[in-house]
Amino acid sequence: MIGKYRDQFNSTFTKEKYSSFLKTLESGLTNIPFRVAETPVFIPSYLQKKLVEAGEEIIKLIKQPNFKELTKDCIPANWNVPNENEHPHFLTFDFGICKDASGQLVPKLIEMQGFPSLYGFQPELGKVYKESYGLAPGLTPFFNGINEQSYVDLLKKVVIGKYAPHQVALMDVDAPNQKTAIDFLITQKYLGIKILSLTDIFKEGNALFYKENGEKVHLKRIYNRLIFDEVTDKTDLFTESFDPRDEIDVEWITHPNWFYRISKYTMPFLKSEFVPETHFLNTLNEIPKDLENYVLKPLFSFAGMGVIIDVTKADITKINDPENWILQRKVVYEPVVQSPDGGVKAEIRLMYLWADGEEPKLCINLARLSRGKMIGVRYNKDFDWVGGTVGLMEG
Repeated sequence: MIGKYRDQFNSTFTKEKYSSFLKTLESGLTNIPFRVAETPVFIPSYLQKKLVEAGEEIIKLIKQPNFKELTKDCIPANWNVPNENEHPHFLTFDFGICKDASGQLVPKLIEMQGFPSLYGFQPELGKVYKESYGLAPGLTPFFNGINEQSYVDLLKKVVIGKYAPHQVALMDVDAPNQKTAIDFLITQKYLGIKILSLTDIFKEGNALFYKENGEKVHLKRIYNRLIFDEVTDKTDLFTESFDPRDEIDVEWITHPNWFYRISKYTMPFLKSEFVPETHFLNTLNEIPKDLENYVLKPLFSFAGMGVIIDVTKADITKINDPENWILQRKVVYEPVVQSPDGGVKAEIRLMYLWADGEEPKLCINLARLSRGKMIGVRYNKDFDWVGGTVGLMEG
């Protein structure tokens, strides 16, 4: 979107450079099972300012004293975890890049999470793009004057806190075989913490432990990457390990309840030029006549699962749990990234870190490119110049 960088990138791009870029990205780590795009996104300063403004408006809602009251019904009764803290440690907001009535680019909120995504992978991705393609050294994926070192320092403060790295573990249901395993490995490189699967952890009394060289190690903090949707039918794993819903003596980074509090559930409470009109399905007085301009989304799903794009009245009337769905005005993405054979749609994720006792800080971003009906990588399998990437800005 910054014309001079886009023109230069496209004029010198080759498939050989892209292949070399991917090899460098995976080198010494692991194969990446998801598609990484050929190009970064060059974010112009005026769009950067709008993204920052949009994020600040959302944070105002999250920081309201009544936010927990607003979201008290969002946590499924069977997945409520005790000892919830006062704020999430991670915030991610996804914005589709659109055009307003005057033709200016504008971000529109698509999704939000109080849950970590690729906080290790994204800085590495930005660095490898710059090195592999010889991009201008002043370009950065970071906001607020942050650089790689200050970013890692803040990530350490948020994830490790007052503990030693061996007392902290990144946990997922089957960590080595997750699609995001490369992010886990880079995070470990930055922070020195353990990577553990759920079943690597065991409980004695209220305390959690793992074994290292045959010795028990007391686990004080969990950097949680486990999504409960993924273990709904696998709760037998808890008998081999521990049940997160029990009273346990461990600190959650971030606490699992925030996955539900800051989610699609939050969007109907947001009134902003950057947020499409959104309604809980059970609060609709009447079904809109122009349903072709809406999308129907389940509240408790991820990666675009269950979303109905071409909504009909029959789709709405057959839903038997309308309190768990939202109807949202469609966002029309503008194909703003110029590839060698046409425009590509873009989405930008703002990624915040929120250390205890401090304010949330916008640190870095994630971008996704799409030619398909939906942005997710799974919906763009047969295209090039699509997939996960990062936005680079002039520092």
